[in-house]
Amino acid sequence: MRHILARPQREVLAQLSFSNVLLGFDFDGTLAPITRLPDQARMTAATRALLVELAGLYPCIVISGRAQADVARRLAGVPLRAVIGNHGLEPWATSEELRRTIAPAAAALPGVELEDKAYSLALHYRRSRRKKAARAALMRALSKLEGARIVGGKQVINVLPPGAPHKGVALERERDRLGCDTAFFLGDDETDEDVFALDRPGRLLTVRVGASRDSQASFCLKSRREVDLLLARLIALRHSAQRWRRAR
Repeated sequence: MRHILARPQREVLAQLSFSNVLLGFDFDGTLAPITRLPDQARMTAATRALLVELAGLYPCIVISGRAQADVARRLAGVPLRAVIGNHGLEPWATSEELRRTIAPAAAALPGVELEDKAYSLALHYRRSRRKKAARAALMRALSKLEGARIVGGKQVINVLPPGAPHKGVALERERDRLGCDTAFFLGDDETDEDVFALDRPGRLLTVRVGASRDSQASFCLKSRREVDLLLARLIALRHSAQRWRRAR
C-alpha cells in the first residue's frame, strides 16, 4: 500500500485540497485510539483541535460503528455536517430479533459483552480469556440468523439486520446530499472495507490506518499516530488553496 504522507503522494493530497470534497472518518481506531473498554474511547485534545479546524475548512462527516447518539456525544463541539451511527445503518430498523437470538449465547460466555445499539449489535470478546473459543461459539449462534450481515473487527463481531446499508452507501449518500464532487475516507478496520471497496476512480480517495495486504484502500498511514499529521497536512493544503484562489 502507498503511504499517503510520503513525498510521491504530495500531489494527491494537494489536488484533493482544491476540490469540492467531502471528508469522511471512522471513529474508533481512527480519530480515537482503541481502548480495552469501548466506553473509554476518546479523541486526544490534539486530534479534537485539528478536527475542529478541519471541519471549518471542508465538509466533514463521521461514520461509526457506534450508536449515533454515543459517537455524537464524543464529537460534541466539532462542526461536522453529519454523524452517522451503526456502520451507516442508523436510523433504520431495530435489532430486537437479533438480540433475542444472540443474547443467551453471549451471556453464557465469560468475558463476552453484548452491546445493544438498537439498530445493530456488537459482541466484544476482548476481555475473554479464551478468545478463539468465544468467537467460534458466537459464530455458531450467529449462523441461526438468516440474512443477517456479520462484520468482523478488532476482537468484536458486528451484527446488522438483513438488507442493512453499509458505510460505503452512507458516504455516497452524504456526498450527494451535500453536493460534493469527490469524497475522502479514513478508516482502520474490516467494517471500513465497504468504503474501500467502492470502485469510484477519480471520485473517491481511501486511506487505511495501518497497512494491510488484504485491504482495498488505495493508501495507508503507518499507524494511528499519523492521523494528526494527515489532518494537519489537509488543513495546511486547504489554506494554500484558498490563498491561491484569492491571489488570482
